[in-house]
Amino acid sequence: MNDVRVLRMAETIAKYSLSLKPGEPVLVLASVPALPLVREFYAAALSAGALPYLRTLNPELDEVLYRLGSDEQLRFVPASDRLDVETCAARLAIRGDENLATLAGADPGRLAIGRKARKPLMDIFMERKGRGELKSCLTQYPTNASAQAAGMSLADYADFVFRACFCDQSDPIAAWKELSAEQQRFVDFLNKVKTLRVEGPGTDLTLSVEGRKWVNSDGKANFPSGEVFTGPVEDSAEGRIAFDVPTLFSGKAVEGIELEFSGGRVVKASAARGEDMLQSALDTDERSRHLGEFAFGLNYGIARPTRNILFDEKIGGTIHAAIGAGYPETGSTNRSGIHWDMIRDMKQGRVYADGKLVYEDGRFRL
Repeated sequence: MNDVRVLRMAETIAKYSLSLKPGEPVLVLASVPALPLVREFYAAALSAGALPYLRTLNPELDEVLYRLGSDEQLRFVPASDRLDVETCAARLAIRGDENLATLAGADPGRLAIGRKARKPLMDIFMERKGRGELKSCLTQYPTNASAQAAGMSLADYADFVFRACFCDQSDPIAAWKELSAEQQRFVDFLNKVKTLRVEGPGTDLTLSVEGRKWVNSDGKANFPSGEVFTGPVEDSAEGRIAFDVPTLFSGKAVEGIELEFSGGRVVKASAARGEDMLQSALDTDERSRHLGEFAFGLNYGIARPTRNILFDEKIGGTIHAAIGAGYPETGSTNRSGIHWDMIRDMKQGRVYADGKLVYEDGRFRL
């Protein structure tokens, strides 16, 4: 893809999202279809004086592993993977798969074995990120597979991706700084809140966020972004919530998720589609039934779901909550081998902060 927007994307990630410095080791995780973006980012990282290196992802080999591998083989984690997460100063993960359903036929129980084996790496990643030792960014390169999942042509999907990243503009960094300033107003308010109550069709959920920090996600850790998030107090979730935006988890479609919480823990769960995957994920480990994140999507330039969580969780007028691992920088202490974001459209919903209506029909009312 010979496109000036790819160059803008690479340079924005290097200069703004990761703010690369001379001498910093930079790990790039990407599959082959994303090579055009990898090439431009590699050049941008070198120009910054950083030390980029590539690990190529191959989902087809993952499918072979989960189909043929023994339990011992599923639990094997290469020493190089641990070394990467322990030593890199920055990490860029680029999604760009040719087939989003590569693992759709894998047994959920076998996938859970692999997730559990990699939990120590997830813990290291979260802890280093929380301490400010590791800068990370997740982004998407347009591919036919992602375009098809979104119900778009490749050209239309590329327009969608670059527009969401502000890379259709001559100065993406200025646009991200403007969004950051807008979102900071909500962060400043939410940092004073103790309790949130979410209401809507099929939903009445109460959370404590007292003492937790809200994070302004402004195009750095995720590219694109446009959300504010925190880690709820681990034992505080009470009530039920229905998530109405379809999602993909490990390549499998899951829709119509409903969760019921008591004492912060999921005590009842169902899904209209993909319930076996939902139940398997909830049983990953001791903390996978607790919430690690609660967030408001604020990117109103992303107007519709595309079955890609990187974009869908940012849709303006939505909220999302993640079971599993929380981000230490928010104050969350939830450690898990999974982090699964689930999204709810709030155009018919309300959120109360300490008993006061502050969010209605998909917009803050401050």
